Amino acid sequence: MAPDLPRGSTAPSDAFGDLNRETATMTKTIPTSAQETMRAARRFSRRLMLKSTVYGAALAASPAIVHDALSSSGTLNFLNWDDELPNPVIPDFEKKTGIKVNSTPFSQNEEQINKLQATRGAGFDLCQPTHDRAQQFEEIDVLQPLDEKKLKLDGVLPSMIKASRDNWTWKGALYHVPHCWGTEAISWRNDLTKLEYKNLSFGTLWNDEYRGKVQGRPHSILLGIGLWMDGNGKLPSNRMLDAYKDEATMKKIYDVLLKEAIARKPWIKQFWDSADNTKSGFMSNGVVIGQTWDGPAISLKKAGSPITYMAPKEGAIGWVDGWSMTKAARNVAQAYEWLNYLHSAEASAKVAEGSGYNPVAKGADGLLSDAARAIFKEAYPEDAIERLWARPVEPSWFAELRTQYAEKFKAA
Repeated sequence: MAPDLPRGSTAPSDAFGDLNRETATMTKTIPTSAQETMRAARRFSRRLMLKSTVYGAALAASPAIVHDALSSSGTLNFLNWDDELPNPVIPDFEKKTGIKVNSTPFSQNEEQINKLQATRGAGFDLCQPTHDRAQQFEEIDVLQPLDEKKLKLDGVLPSMIKASRDNWTWKGALYHVPHCWGTEAISWRNDLTKLEYKNLSFGTLWNDEYRGKVQGRPHSILLGIGLWMDGNGKLPSNRMLDAYKDEATMKKIYDVLLKEAIARKPWIKQFWDSADNTKSGFMSNGVVIGQTWDGPAISLKKAGSPITYMAPKEGAIGWVDGWSMTKAARNVAQAYEWLNYLHSAEASAKVAEGSGYNPVAKGADGLLSDAARAIFKEAYPEDAIERLWARPVEPSWFAELRTQYAEKFKAA
């Protein structure tokens, strides 16, 4: 997830098409990250349209996921996104390996970073950074390199593992492997309002009819306003990529966004900071529309709630969440068992099916239910995948300044 939020070759077997050319003016790490996320999403989208194996039958017929698991061996402690490990992902792993999992959930990247800095990673074997936080994690120095000889990365979509390699390789070693990918876009109560893709925009949130009925995350709303204002020509910003160039440019852009956001404050019913309160906003707090992650909205829809999630014309905001090993990891062998389990098609499909996010393992899309395929197609209609806006890797100064602007918006 999203995360804050969150959000390969060009051969047909591993391609998403070219990223918008404006990213060529950015630093090397920024276009690479965006390009790989775009490519992974496009590949997944195309594969969903192909005839696939029936989900239940495929799982029943599949071989054991973990072939060399440690029998009744040890424990594993990790710091994880609170909605990215749905049942039966952990119980199945424990049953297959005998390894006991201790999970500490978090709901925002800042919360994860603060926990890891406070203990220097002690108490956790694995953590779950979002792809755009690579530079911050390199600077706080709480991770150890992954031993690729112990990983089964041939089961991961090449574009996804390349995104990790390109942004999470330093000192000649890899520090991150993918877990799932998703987006941030517009979700709404379809029993209370009717919207169509041809007119949907991040600016739709500010229609008069939604005054006092909107939810969003402060810094995400600022980004959404930026993409909207860039799209309508009121604040040209190279699709907001100019904000990542340097502090002066970022401040110039965000000063305008903050003023616009404060003017829209009467539209806000609540600020969300987790999957759970995103859901409660829609179901019990009077929210009609919001800028949200895909997972919470899609989970509600799968459960029968009247929710629709869809990319706006400016492009859904894409991200990739992954796994990294802390320097303080004590249960290293167990950690590799976990990573290899998650990178099987079966486990990756279970993550996606239960969370509402999207898988990263080869063949996992063929194990998704018909309902999951239908929801994906609804969320990204027509040219929506081509318009994806992938979160660039953030310099630390950007993250710090963005937090300041978000806090000013909340406090206004």
